Amino acid sequence: MKQFENRVAVITGGASGFGKEFARSGAALGMKLVLADVQQDALDAAVAELKAQGADVIGLRADVSRADQVQALADAAIKTFGQVNLLFNNAGVGAGGLVWENSEKDWEWVLGVNLYGVIHGIRIFTPLMLEAAAKDPSYEAHIVNTASMAGLLNPPAMGVYNVSKHAVVSLSETLYQDLGLMTEQVRCSVLCPYFVPTGISQSQRNRPADLANQAPPTRSQLVSQALSDKAVSSGKVTAADVAKLTFDAIREESFYIYSHPQALAPVQQRFEDIISQRNPGDPFGDKPEVRAGLVAALRG
Repeated sequence: MKQFENRVAVITGGASGFGKEFARSGAALGMKLVLADVQQDALDAAVAELKAQGADVIGLRADVSRADQVQALADAAIKTFGQVNLLFNNAGVGAGGLVWENSEKDWEWVLGVNLYGVIHGIRIFTPLMLEAAAKDPSYEAHIVNTASMAGLLNPPAMGVYNVSKHAVVSLSETLYQDLGLMTEQVRCSVLCPYFVPTGISQSQRNRPADLANQAPPTRSQLVSQALSDKAVSSGKVTAADVAKLTFDAIREESFYIYSHPQALAPVQQRFEDIISQRNPGDPFGDKPEVRAGLVAALRG
């Protein structure tokens, strides 16, 4: 996909972090924008900012774990702009702790947003794109699913998040293969960021009341939250940097998008472990102090 001006982008999680930067980049390229977010005040602020810059943009509050709300998002995009060319399945949340300590509600919340949000986006928007491609040989479209380096690795005390993001990587790779069977006009990519300063570590602020835990957080959950806060806030690559990388990848039809390609060494080690039938290695092998701190905090 080379042309962006006057084309339509739908962005979930569009009021903060990567989503907001995708919107800013799209606006700078002359795109028409449909932003979705669960946090109404942040969504209103993002839409106002983009309109002030001259962008043609609408915003809809949507919980992407709900299929009916993703359908309403698609309906609004088609009604307002006539088609969708670029879909960012970007909304995401996080929860950590030792995997046996995560509650059923933790699983329901994280998988609902991180995985089912992508499932609903693909299921609802892809047929619209294929229909448009069948009618217009010049039509182009691209889908970007936000996963994580946690979709390629399995760091401890992040089990719920790891599972959700591994599923997104698998879903995206399958989508790539399935689209290749049907068309050359619709492409896709998977974004696997490492630690980038966004609001992901504070996503509990938007957790639905009916999925809140009644029990206080465990030691491992508190430790995981503290490590996540520190790692995310100390990241040097910005969300704006990632947005630029992502739009470059869309132009080049690149599937895998990495914010920190230098962090792929543990991924290579993991696949070598699998091929060699070795027991899983330490994902913190290049940073033993991180593992030592985690062990001390959990056993202390």
